[in-house]
Amino acid sequence: MNSPASSSHPVIAGDFAPDDAPSSACTNPVDRAIESRQSMREFLPTPVPRATIEHLLELASRAPSGTNTQPWKAYVLQGASRDTLVDKVCQAHDALRADPSLAAQYPEPYDYYPEKWVSPYIDRRRENGWGLYGLLGITKGDKDKMHLQHQRNYRFFDAPVALLFTIDKVMGRGSLLDYGMFMENLMIAARGHGLHTCPQAAWNGFSSIVLPHIGAGDNEMLVCAIALGYADETAKVNTFRTPRVSAAEFTTWLD
Repeated sequence: MNSPASSSHPVIAGDFAPDDAPSSACTNPVDRAIESRQSMREFLPTPVPRATIEHLLELASRAPSGTNTQPWKAYVLQGASRDTLVDKVCQAHDALRADPSLAAQYPEPYDYYPEKWVSPYIDRRRENGWGLYGLLGITKGDKDKMHLQHQRNYRFFDAPVALLFTIDKVMGRGSLLDYGMFMENLMIAARGHGLHTCPQAAWNGFSSIVLPHIGAGDNEMLVCAIALGYADETAKVNTFRTPRVSAAEFTTWLD
């Protein structure tokens, strides 16, 4: 694979380093891109060329959408615009910890998670959370370290590119399904170019800060954020890979 700093030209799909694909038996370049995608939580400061970002967004736009509505709208933040937003939201995050009553100022734009958790979803959520915290040596009662790790979301895990996505409030819930396919396209395409990502719903709670900062209209709702860049392959946190249940567990065959 080309070194991140060695060329401004995209890496072609399938040009993965041997360790990028979890399964050595996986040789199809699309399969390898999908299998090697994971949420990275530590990035290098290496810049990502604008042409590459534009290309990834063009590829993402090939996602299907109901009656071809194409409901996505993307904001790309780099440099000062990214850093200023990070400062604003980290200050709000710190203030919210000091005074939980401020939570009313930061409503979620939509219900990403269920109001009531049930098995097996709550079990998977706990496995994910404590698996990550355990790797980082964060114990259940260490609220200071939990807060700092959670705040890594609001620093985009040091990724140089911050992607923020909005949708017109007039659109229905089905458009969020379309949006998911758009974002998956982008994340898989990023792997084909030697890049990694981390999709982040954590930003939604601070949409009242995000939307004015990016200049979004009153008709727009924040959907999600994605951190984009070259992953720090030496970072311990990036060794964390979430498990998946087998297809046999969620599939019913009808003949």
